[in-house]
Amino acid sequence: MRIDKYLWCVRYFKTRNMVTELCKKNHVTVNGQVAKPSREVFPSDDVTFRKEQIIYKIKVLAIPESRVGAKLVDIYRKDETSPESFAHLELLKLSKEHYRKTGEGRPTKKDRRDLENYTDDTIE
Repeated sequence: MRIDKYLWCVRYFKTRNMVTELCKKNHVTVNGQVAKPSREVFPSDDVTFRKEQIIYKIKVLAIPESRVGAKLVDIYRKDETSPESFAHLELLKLSKEHYRKTGEGRPTKKDRRDLENYTDDTIE
């Protein structure tokens, strides 16, 4: 089965086009080699890809016939992604929310002046 179809079937991506774009950017590897979207995957292959600043590592256990339900995904792959990478993503989300809350809109003039004063102080 093609790598783009496999990653779509095991529900890592919403569309095959998303996987294809990722492959074209060289973010998908199979057994350590950069994979094109048409690369065939077989059971026991190691697939690594980057999605939302997390590097996922999965092992292909079996090949599904078509897209599978979320409860059946573990039959076809073994997720070997480290928990530290998920913790790192949570830390990034919290750091972004620390400065500006979601939905507050554009920075105000006061925010800009405060930022300029802060950068001027650190340069001196």
